[in-house]
Amino acid sequence: MAGAKDIPVVRSFYTIPGLASTYHFLWAWGGAAVHRAPSRKLCVIGVTGTKGKTTTLELVNAMLEAAGKRTALLSSLRVKIGGETHKNQTGNSMPGRAYLQRFLRNAARAECEYALIEVTSQGIAAHRHRFIDWKIGVITNLSPEHIEAHGSFENYRAAKLDFLKYVVRGGGEVLLNRDDAHFVFFSAALGGGGAEGIAGNISAFSQHDDWLAHHLSEMKGAVRAAATPPAAAPKFFLSDFNEQNIAAAAAVAKKFGIADAPIRAALEHFAGVPGRMEFVVSDAYTVVVDYAHTPDSLEAAYKAVKPKPNEAYPDPRLICILGSAGGGRDRWKRPRMGQIAAEYCDELVLTDEDPYDEDPKKIIEEIRAGVTAAARAPRGVYEILDRRDAVKKAFALARVGDVVIGTGKGSEDWIHVAQGKRIPWNEKKVFEEALAEKARGDSRADAAGKAGE
Repeated sequence: MAGAKDIPVVRSFYTIPGLASTYHFLWAWGGAAVHRAPSRKLCVIGVTGTKGKTTTLELVNAMLEAAGKRTALLSSLRVKIGGETHKNQTGNSMPGRAYLQRFLRNAARAECEYALIEVTSQGIAAHRHRFIDWKIGVITNLSPEHIEAHGSFENYRAAKLDFLKYVVRGGGEVLLNRDDAHFVFFSAALGGGGAEGIAGNISAFSQHDDWLAHHLSEMKGAVRAAATPPAAAPKFFLSDFNEQNIAAAAAVAKKFGIADAPIRAALEHFAGVPGRMEFVVSDAYTVVVDYAHTPDSLEAAYKAVKPKPNEAYPDPRLICILGSAGGGRDRWKRPRMGQIAAEYCDELVLTDEDPYDEDPKKIIEEIRAGVTAAARAPRGVYEILDRRDAVKKAFALARVGDVVIGTGKGSEDWIHVAQGKRIPWNEKKVFEEALAEKARGDSRADAAGKAGE
């Protein structure tokens, strides 16, 4: 990622063995000392993993609040303390330089009972999880990400494990996702016994647990029945996409003794998270804004929204807007994401995401290589560097009954380009503007058609 580390003096600092690690460790220790270890006054919950961290935290928060608890929350999306909330403008999901300790101090002063924190692998590598009294640590899932930053997938996985071990050593409890491919690794490494055994401070959750399956089935039926019309039912809740996140959040809530009623109430009223499988209102099309930026999350998003033929729409299409971040971020994933897009998308528009100092055309070429190598080919592939124009193209292609999805940006406020410059961006707003323009064009076409009759 382009930024401070690209400054020659800073870059040389990071090349001295142990110096950067010591620097970050001292910040973590000093922050706890200066703010007098505020986590001891709170129930601190950390959520890590590759996908679903922000959504899981928001779900836990909703469940605790439904039970009358006072909470604080720090994620890539927002900073919330009690009844006050604002967008996270730090540019970091897990900020450094004692930010976490200040957040916890402010939460304790606001008489919050619970503090919920998004825990990232790079934050762990910088010791930001240390000197915090974690009551629960959750890992949602694991798949390759930040490989360049950590040097290998094994190092990335080890960072996640380091956090979970720290929770256990401090007397906290770790919750593992039994449905994740790396469950056995984490269970064995933490002393839980591998495939079968969960012991001591280690427990597991699953989206297939009887309790969750029963309640989700009941609630989905109730939500559909109450919606007027049925199509107005909350799409977050009715989608299977988020069931692992719901399972993780419910497991945390039950660890704190939250009853079924507030958990159900929180789920029934949960509208989703901005930029995470966020559905944009449209009568004619299904329109989705999502943050997916890894191969696994991209495939999960496409699977969740891929339209199925029906009597009303015998040939619905999935129209995808896709890019990938530059600045040396995980170049390995670009061809794979192109391959996934080819497998699921009927029309594909390749565009900018956050090129930083990389050549945007080169990024698209690397994605396109995966599209070309795929067994299935989209009906059309378009390369449009300007993301706003790419969105307009996607909607120009759309017909009634189609699904349009843009990934990679979510609720981010900027597109990062060369020389540290930023372009203001609001993906949802751009989608809404393109929808409005599409509607005006459709109206003019209808009027012209009627005039010609």
